[in-house]
Amino acid sequence: MRIAIGAPGNGALLKDALAERLAEDGRVSDVLDLSTPEITYPEVSFQVARAVAEGRADRGVLICGTGVGTAIAANKVPGVRAATAHDLLTVRGSVENYDAQILCMGQNVIAAPAAWALIDIWLDLRHDPTSSYGPKVGEIAAYEARLHS
Repeated sequence: MRIAIGAPGNGALLKDALAERLAEDGRVSDVLDLSTPEITYPEVSFQVARAVAEGRADRGVLICGTGVGTAIAANKVPGVRAATAHDLLTVRGSVENYDAQILCMGQNVIAAPAAWALIDIWLDLRHDPTSSYGPKVGEIAAYEARLHS
């Protein structure tokens, strides 16, 4: 799996810790770090989201102070579903139910060991389009397609 990752300055420490763990994980074939020292949270969010939408990455991880700003910005990129999650139930639901490709977390909210424990699970999660959530995700995609046509 190819993972795009990014953070502005207020998420850099957690992002670096997670990027290191991802690079060592056998399930991950490539870690694309799109951060730069002066990047803003909207710009890094757009870059990670575009990498996913364009197929350069299978999934993305965004870190800021709370994980909320990056999710809002990433969700502006057509075809992307980003979710803020700091607990197992939300992480699982974000992928299994809602087919979110980008996980957003807050450096001010979660410590690196807990964040990694969730990402370790997240890497193995898959969305089932035949589940009861499949048609609802399709409804969202259809609405988005109408907006951008």
